[in-house]
Amino acid sequence: MQKIVHRADSRGCADHGWLKSYHTFSFAQYYNEERIHFGALRVLNDDVVAGGMGFGAHPHDNMEIISIVLKGALEHKDNLGTHGIINANDVQVMSAGTGVVHSEFNASKTEPAEFLQIWLFPANET
Repeated sequence: MQKIVHRADSRGCADHGWLKSYHTFSFAQYYNEERIHFGALRVLNDDVVAGGMGFGAHPHDNMEIISIVLKGALEHKDNLGTHGIINANDVQVMSAGTGVVHSEFNASKTEPAEFLQIWLFPANET
């Protein structure tokens, strides 16, 4: 198995005020042609979301999305009728398949939420 070390201080960073995100691989405005993905691993983001803030409804398809809440809690809603709170130490796995529209917001109005966002290419595209 190939081993590559990416030091934390070499990641891309985006600070949107309400969101601070560190990107291991090219993501959004961060682009590094040597870090597009690693095998099936497409995204490994370390995110901090301010209280009361979050990601409005947005689509995904053909991606396995894993959220691991480290501190605080995230509220998840999607167009399939799923709604719930993902607490610290919880892991959410969402298979986007042919398409899903979802939102994630910090469940607290005051405390930040910290989580890892991991995207994997599916074994078979739908």
